[in-house]
Amino acid sequence: MNRKFLMDLLDTSSPSGMEKEVQLLWLDYMKQFSHKTESDNVGNAYAVLNPEADFKIMIAAHGDEIGFMVKRIDSNGFIFLEKLGGISPKVAVGMKIKFLGKKEVVGVVGANAEHHGGVKEDLTMDDIYVDCGFKDKESAVKFLNIGDMAVYKRETEILQENRIAGKALDNKTGSFIIAEVMRNLAKEDLGIGVYAVNTSTEETNQGGAYFAGSKINPDMAVICDVTFATDYPGVDTNANGEFSLEGGPVLAKGAPINLKINTELEKSAEELDINLQYELTPRRTGTDADTIKYTGKGVPVALLSLPIRYMHSPVETASFYDIEDEINLLTHFILNLDPKINLNPIEG
Repeated sequence: MNRKFLMDLLDTSSPSGMEKEVQLLWLDYMKQFSHKTESDNVGNAYAVLNPEADFKIMIAAHGDEIGFMVKRIDSNGFIFLEKLGGISPKVAVGMKIKFLGKKEVVGVVGANAEHHGGVKEDLTMDDIYVDCGFKDKESAVKFLNIGDMAVYKRETEILQENRIAGKALDNKTGSFIIAEVMRNLAKEDLGIGVYAVNTSTEETNQGGAYFAGSKINPDMAVICDVTFATDYPGVDTNANGEFSLEGGPVLAKGAPINLKINTELEKSAEELDINLQYELTPRRTGTDADTIKYTGKGVPVALLSLPIRYMHSPVETASFYDIEDEINLLTHFILNLDPKINLNPIEG
């Protein structure tokens, strides 16, 4: 497992709709062990093994991350923000923000001192602002425009050797997992076509997933994303389920999911002695799977997720053990996939 590549992905900014740099990094890595790589007009990145094969499986993750947009610049040069995806203003207080404008510039989210009343209980995005050190608006607009994007400025940390914490584990870990699966598969004799896609804009509109599914028209798809670990203080496990780091990959169950794909994934997990955890997605998954399944002639989908703590914060935390298990599981599943598989849940 190439940990350096994962760290490089996490350190590369890719706010939703501005994924270029991370996609170039991902494509450059994938060229080493793919028969074909390409991109498209919405910023998806593709890597393919056996493009001539009749049966096609798509494995997808999203390369974009949550972030901010410049909403307003006041006369004193303070920057006010709009959400780009599921950002919490309460988490943002006191953090560093990196703006990707005309020039890259860093600022800090102001935090009202406790002596002056502290941070508001009912804080909203309208209450937070970024101090970049500008003296006035005229100074700020030399660097920034309305609509410029920004992300947390945050170093990725390794915790006790086998855990990783930082921003954008949702879903750069997925980007990494599908890349490593392709690296493993490139060494094997495959009888099917494998299409790995690092999609764009999942955090905001899932538009990249629609383009990718329509372009590939796969026979099936496995989406690799993240889900909520609940093994830390303050979480209501009765309401949210029990999901732990190092408890294994999380397989979704519910109406959007193809039962036969899940059965094959469970067989692979059993053969590899990999533990699975299960989450319920009775109506929607909240991932690219919801869009991909409606493309083309309709695509049978499964969702395999990595459990992470502190979702949509600058300190998302995951385990390398779970990452490795998911890579091995998906590799084994694809290597043992019969291109004549009947995915009709009524037949057979």
